[in-house]
Amino acid sequence: MSRSRSSSPTHDNRRDFIRMGAGAFGVVMLPLSFGRRLPVVRRSVPLMGTIAEFVVVHRDEHDAHGAIDGAVKRLNWVERTMTRFTDSSDVGRANLMGGSHPVSITDDTMTVLQVGLRWADASEGMFDPCLGKAVVLWDVKERRTPPPRGLVERLSGRRLYRALELDTWRGHPVVRFNDPDVALDLGGIAKGYGVDLGVAVLRKWGIEHALVNVGGDLYALGKSPDGDPWRIGIRAPENPGRVREMLEIENEAVATSGDYLQFFTHRGRRYHHLLDPTTGAPRQSARHSLTVVADTCMTADVAATTAFGMDRVVADGLVHRLAPAARIL
Repeated sequence: MSRSRSSSPTHDNRRDFIRMGAGAFGVVMLPLSFGRRLPVVRRSVPLMGTIAEFVVVHRDEHDAHGAIDGAVKRLNWVERTMTRFTDSSDVGRANLMGGSHPVSITDDTMTVLQVGLRWADASEGMFDPCLGKAVVLWDVKERRTPPPRGLVERLSGRRLYRALELDTWRGHPVVRFNDPDVALDLGGIAKGYGVDLGVAVLRKWGIEHALVNVGGDLYALGKSPDGDPWRIGIRAPENPGRVREMLEIENEAVATSGDYLQFFTHRGRRYHHLLDPTTGAPRQSARHSLTVVADTCMTADVAATTAFGMDRVVADGLVHRLAPAARIL
């Protein structure tokens, strides 16, 4: 695995780049290489409440399309299994019945929850996969004013992840809740896991060079069409139409958490979707975005979610302990 390199963009000539991720925190820049030897297959698909974008460099376009089909199918499966928006998913069934009896879940959901609890324990609750009721309470896509203070305070500082039990029953994973205020929300980790599964499908098809970008959770497989590392542009929070920083990476993942795309403004204050479990309210941060590079997209996703708003020294220490190969930009 190569180390990523970062630099400031020297120009913003849009004729030199193909732009991806119009609604994502990260912007992907794919250099146009007219001397490339392999075909490039691109596809955009609505997934997980955003746009999933694929760029596959492969000698056989038929196989490239087949690989993308398989990756999309896998990502759709993760969405159906881990979304909180349906009662039939693992998360939906657990939120309905997990307070009364054990609820069976898939091995994949168990894996995501185990990783989530590891980050929750290590961060003393700065990441909490059980904060679903607070996420619903704030619902920044629909709200225009903050929710009542009493409702927010009821869910603040609870460390609800400690009331989540993971176990097995007859050889199958199950979950149970020991607090009525527990509700699962895997929005800060499951998308990254889905990207990793999608990349695994591409590899099984023999794809060695590709990009998978799902709303700002991105994995760069191999090299770009011109044989160089993939160039990834990170949006400037103060002006999402511009690029703040350029990365050059291969066989690594990138995820960005920011407060500048999902928010509402009330009385001059911005209320965004990244909640602080200690307060039950949107996190306060002097910086409006944080980007993590890691060996897997799930790690980059959960690390960026956890570290956003943290003191930088504390965040660096946490990420180094849990994911030594990861780094905060």
